[in-house]
Amino acid sequence: MERVLIIEDEKQIARFIELELKYEGYDVDIAYDGRNGLDKFHHANYDLILLDIMLPGVNGMEVCRRIRKESDIPIIMVSAKDEIMDRVQGLEMGAHDYLTKPFAIEELLARIRRLLKWCDNKHNKSEESNELSAKELKLNWQTYEVLLDDSKIDLTNKEFELLKLLLENKNIVLGRDKILNEVWGYDYFGETNVVDVYIRYLRSKIDDVAEDKYIHTVRGVGYVIKE
Repeated sequence: MERVLIIEDEKQIARFIELELKYEGYDVDIAYDGRNGLDKFHHANYDLILLDIMLPGVNGMEVCRRIRKESDIPIIMVSAKDEIMDRVQGLEMGAHDYLTKPFAIEELLARIRRLLKWCDNKHNKSEESNELSAKELKLNWQTYEVLLDDSKIDLTNKEFELLKLLLENKNIVLGRDKILNEVWGYDYFGETNVVDVYIRYLRSKIDDVAEDKYIHTVRGVGYVIKE
């Protein structure tokens, strides 16, 4: 039985989600503030976390940041804040998904099933090597390090995942929909230019300092790392 931790300060919402998840066969725990949520996370094993942003004590963004330092557990942020920068910040902190209140419970259940399946497939995927590379660019997915000409490149979580995907598909052009699905792990409902934004972030840290250009745009199709 898959176990879900709900970190939500609105007790009626938390209780409603709990009942629906239990009906679907999940084991559920609830925390009503950030500190209690972190405490439960540290003292039990969960398969997924539903995390509100506006929490007393420690807010959801900080809770997500602390959890992500220790674990790659799937996190779905649930919030009434629907601005694009709120979604970007939540995803950048390490959340896999971001759902805006109010929402249909059927949509939440669908996203939970999809995310759990995606993460399970990702974890079960066999890897031949810890390192991916293209010319002088090297990425170690186990130590979470990226080197360019033996100099370390500091990347955020999503930048790292995007670069990893491009290197895994070296010389193969990836469309935006493919990148959104693989990096964010769900059907993205926000601004479609988020891929272009993160490509620019990567280029500023890699192509702008490298002798060779690594990330190429194929107009009307997508992006590719060529070697």
